[in-house]
Amino acid sequence: MSGNPKKTRSSFSVSGKTAIITGAGSGINLCFAEILLARGCNVLIADISLRPEAEALVSKHRDAGSKPRAVFAETDVTSWPALSRMFNTAIAEFGGFDIFCPGAGVYEPHWSNFWHPPGSAESKDSVDGGRYALLDINVTHPIRSTQLAISHWLHPKTADDAVIPSAVKASPENPKRIVHISSVAGQVPNFNAPLYAASKFAITGFVRSLARLDETDGIRVNAVAPGVVRTPLWTENPEKLINLDASQDGWVTPQEVAEAMLQCVEQDSLVGGSILEVGKGHTRLVEVFNDAGPDRDPQNGLMARNVSKGTDMILSWLKDAAKWAVGRD
Repeated sequence: MSGNPKKTRSSFSVSGKTAIITGAGSGINLCFAEILLARGCNVLIADISLRPEAEALVSKHRDAGSKPRAVFAETDVTSWPALSRMFNTAIAEFGGFDIFCPGAGVYEPHWSNFWHPPGSAESKDSVDGGRYALLDINVTHPIRSTQLAISHWLHPKTADDAVIPSAVKASPENPKRIVHISSVAGQVPNFNAPLYAASKFAITGFVRSLARLDETDGIRVNAVAPGVVRTPLWTENPEKLINLDASQDGWVTPQEVAEAMLQCVEQDSLVGGSILEVGKGHTRLVEVFNDAGPDRDPQNGLMARNVSKGTDMILSWLKDAAKWAVGRD
């Protein structure tokens, strides 16, 4: 017999809990915040700024007497001190947190894009910077903030960094949840957005690698992997829209992704390291090994129909010395 008996896993409801969500000023993460608040969960929204609909949500739930409450913390997720302040704000406002979603992300924007190298007119990545902003946002931020969340749960402190000896640590009997946002781009090659694909392959691997924490410490780390979602990442970016046939291709709604995120938090049958793929009207569990991959029918919201148009545009950029004969000295 094993000398380490398996610990009992407790069920998890968001009601009465507190969540921290980065990137919840718009899109998928805003929908997730709305779902949590509707179910009685406090939410700290961490973002650079809020769109009007997010401002309205925070205003509705801001009052100290309101239950649940929503608080906005202006946060640059590329700043590690800002991430630390974000957690301290949640502790000061709510006494702690139970759910963390490092949801802020970008989709190969022109200002940090493999096909617009540092030194080109479009790129804001410095030739001498030693980093890509996209990877700071999509990879480094979720990894570092996950470290911080785990630290707070296993070694609880107050906002002024005083240890709380009596605080209940995370455990299978006192479970906590982390929900990452990967993508179908973390399952299949994506010539048109290779930095973004690399970031989502990274998140998929990171989430899989932390599966053991669910059993040992009650910290379940999961992810959703949405397809083509109708958010500003697509709708406000002409370079991305060229890949779609708006009249035929299916869109995944932010609400569908947010519902899958709620599954990651509450569904008892899921275990650490699970990844839920979200298409138009359907969600499936992505297998760790020998997975069949996403449905390639564009009507199902997991693939775009006109990817070749985007590819042709990129191949034309490669012939442009003003874009590519730069940043080498």
